[in-house]
Amino acid sequence: MSSRSTQILEAAARVIARRGVRGLRVEELAAEAGVSTALIYYHFKDRTGVLRQTLEFINDRAERYTTDRDPDDPPLTPLEELEETLLLELQDTVEVRENSSAWGELRASAVFDEVLREDLARATLVWVQEVAALLGQVRPMVPASALAAAAERLTALLEGLSMRWLSGGIKIDHARELMRGAVDAELAGLERA
Repeated sequence: MSSRSTQILEAAARVIARRGVRGLRVEELAAEAGVSTALIYYHFKDRTGVLRQTLEFINDRAERYTTDRDPDDPPLTPLEELEETLLLELQDTVEVRENSSAWGELRASAVFDEVLREDLARATLVWVQEVAALLGQVRPMVPASALAAAAERLTALLEGLSMRWLSGGIKIDHARELMRGAVDAELAGLERA
């Protein structure tokens, strides 16, 4: 992706996080990104193209900040990797706040936008499958359907905790504590599956 496209997508994530999907206007996006509206239309065709690419951008960014590790660090156990991947979605950084807020705004708008709903459903499915794979590394003898159900619950809880934290309903430390407890509960349940 070109640096101009990335610049526009970073600006789109910021605008969506602050103003929501309905607040995303191509003219305002151009001003935020420091580019012309013509350049936005050149790269993304239309507003829907911007939304779809922004969803992909925030997913890729989340993938980076939840999985990139220093190669010199000792390897994590499967349980540590599972917990770290989930808990890194609850860190007080601009990037995570922006990503989580934009994700929530895109999810809310998908209720009324079928194209966005389909894209979001695919992105969510990939995320659930990744968490199910991590659960499977911790509990390798558990059936795939049980791993998928546990991953659905964990990712849904994480989204809810993230929104409560971002909106000031709970403190980040409490959100992280609740997430750890949910991981423990799901793993205990999978032991019996």
